[in-house]
Amino acid sequence: MTTGVIALVLCAALLHASWNAMLKSSGDRLWAITLMTIGSAAAALPIVLWAPMPAAASWPYILMSVALHAGYNLFLVRAYRAGDFGQSYPIARGSSPLLVSLGAAFFAGEQLGVLTLIGVALISLGIISLAQIKFNNKRNLDGHRQWDAPLSAFTTGLFIAGYTIVDGLGSRLAGSAASYAGWMFLLDGLPLLVIYLSLHGRLPAVVATRATWNALGGGVMSLLAYGIVIWAITLAPMGPVSALRETSVLFAALIARMFLGEALTFRRLSSCAVIAAGAVMLGWAS
Repeated sequence: MTTGVIALVLCAALLHASWNAMLKSSGDRLWAITLMTIGSAAAALPIVLWAPMPAAASWPYILMSVALHAGYNLFLVRAYRAGDFGQSYPIARGSSPLLVSLGAAFFAGEQLGVLTLIGVALISLGIISLAQIKFNNKRNLDGHRQWDAPLSAFTTGLFIAGYTIVDGLGSRLAGSAASYAGWMFLLDGLPLLVIYLSLHGRLPAVVATRATWNALGGGVMSLLAYGIVIWAITLAPMGPVSALRETSVLFAALIARMFLGEALTFRRLSSCAVIAAGAVMLGWAS
């Protein structure tokens, strides 16, 4: 990866941590993430109108990605309902880079060097170690079992790995990363809207509140963050890009401390140092 690609992926990581923090702080998280997908779909419309149509070979990947993103969003909401942002976010993001590297090797024939693999492994281990996981059968005060949060977060990570590999393959066939991302985000606005209506029967009365604008803005941030990643994986191997993107947990740890009142312990700072070392190794390997 070039220095420019690394810098843009790190910007994407900051954007990603920011919109996830917005989601965690929302009251009705399912409606908030539905609004976010609507916001990203609206932001994708100019891209769809401007960019050429994706090549026919990429459309099965676009549709598969939309389905995987729907599963990702639902499990992300579940993870944030059951656990802290500082716990759920690292597990979800940290479980995916190694899976992406393995999937890219199997499906795309990508061969990674030793330094790159060590960098990916360091980032994954550092991210997961940020989470304080307690498995037992006692209920929390809010009625959730304590293993609900890590299990939901890990399932979210499986969906992340799945759609990253699918998008890596599809965007390389599309002929244009922008057109692929535009159509994927445009269609991504439908599944959660249908799911919300099936569960609640109607939409809530949407007014121009701060929460509404935050959710719509989070959707635009989501488009920018993942659009950069889709562009990056057309230029570089999927595993390192995925690992570098997941350095977003460094930003998430700071956001959790500054805005959500969650503790930033020595253990979490040490984990952040491991993640930073992995990121430096990826840059060195490139």
